[in-house]
Amino acid sequence: MRRRLLVVLLAFSALAVTAFAWPLLVSTAGERTQDFRIARTADLERIAAIAQQGTLDSTELAAELKAEVDAYHDLYADGVLVVDNTGGTIASGGLRLGDPDVADAVAKALKNQPATAPKDLRPWSSEHVLFAVPIGTDTRVSGAVVLRSSVTAAASDIGAAWLVVLGAALAAAVVCALLALFVARWVLRPLGELARGVLAVAAGEGAHVGDRLGPRELRALAASFNDMASAVTTAAEQQSRLVADASHELRNPIARLRLTVDSLVPYVTPAGEVPYGRIVAEVEELESLAGGLLDLAAADHGATELAAGGGSTDSCDATELLVERRETWLPVADRAGVRLSAPDSVDAVPLALSEIELKQVLDVAIDNAIKYAGSGAHVRLDCATGAEAGHVAITDDGPGLPEPEMAVATTRFWRSRRHHGGPGSGLGLAIAERLVTARGGTFRLRANRPRGLVVELTVPLAKETDP
Repeated sequence: MRRRLLVVLLAFSALAVTAFAWPLLVSTAGERTQDFRIARTADLERIAAIAQQGTLDSTELAAELKAEVDAYHDLYADGVLVVDNTGGTIASGGLRLGDPDVADAVAKALKNQPATAPKDLRPWSSEHVLFAVPIGTDTRVSGAVVLRSSVTAAASDIGAAWLVVLGAALAAAVVCALLALFVARWVLRPLGELARGVLAVAAGEGAHVGDRLGPRELRALAASFNDMASAVTTAAEQQSRLVADASHELRNPIARLRLTVDSLVPYVTPAGEVPYGRIVAEVEELESLAGGLLDLAAADHGATELAAGGGSTDSCDATELLVERRETWLPVADRAGVRLSAPDSVDAVPLALSEIELKQVLDVAIDNAIKYAGSGAHVRLDCATGAEAGHVAITDDGPGLPEPEMAVATTRFWRSRRHHGGPGSGLGLAIAERLVTARGGTFRLRANRPRGLVVELTVPLAKETDP
């Protein structure tokens, strides 16, 4: 947004400076051209006045005219030609009748036609300009005077004037650019404060932004944001505290209940074994639920910290961790009649995910695969390195999940109808997805062909650090 605002302001400033400088440049060049034209016309008229007297067959006046023409040519290096009404040369200084365009200028002057005014000069103008005036009165033209003048001096004066104008325009452009930067900072600084405030609120922290910066509308917005941030932060803190406290407080009565139930084992009669088993299963489910809620609260807290730009930047090697988790879960898999295999490759797959987080995700996926794939199934652990991300897959060849159930399997507290009475809280996959997506990765379930389920996570590769 800063770039777009600066582009608009600087473009407007450039147009304003151009609208100021261009007319001034044109008027400066036109004024100097007019001065040049007037000065040369005055010189011609003075020579024409002398020539009008010299044409009266006065030897002294003819000599005076010749001397004037030579002196003018020597002084200004401009060519001068004086002719009579027949086109015969009376006096010449650096200019002849046969030179380009001279004959046309003489013909127009003898006909008492107005000379063509030269175009406005520019600093780069270098051509010569012809001036011509008749000798005599309007009714009796006795000759003509032609002047070929250089525009170098006039063009140089125009260039100097243009440098002054362009210098002033450049100074104005610098001032406008500084003003644009100030305006952009004045307008966007409150927006930056608001952006930081939003990140802080996303992290569940209290955030207040300055409400005395920027335009009135942004100050009002900042004040409204402060009110909203206070309400949102308070609600988020209360919700997070409620989940964590409730889960923590439930552990003590559940633990006491577990001890009580375990202490009843010697007193269970054969007729009460089935009800007792149901009670034990319910207690185990309560324990799983309380633990899952605590894990979910921790995952949510870590995700909000990462979204706000904080949190841990730990990494781990997926290959090493998959081998380690395979060894950990191998006894469980053997008891369930499931074959559990580790990655074939030994190449490291460094993921931007902490070891604890990846272990938690893998434990959820491996536990589900062993539990639901069934005896005789094969659970395969794989990982690979992509261009910018690492891929980890837990694949089984069990019954899998239907497509509609795969779409909602990561929903909190969701459980498949086929396993509704079994152990578990329905939070494992939701927690795993939260941990992975918080690191900028993806977590998804897809069907394995010809049968089974694939739990696949893609996580950005860990950045290399200097030793």
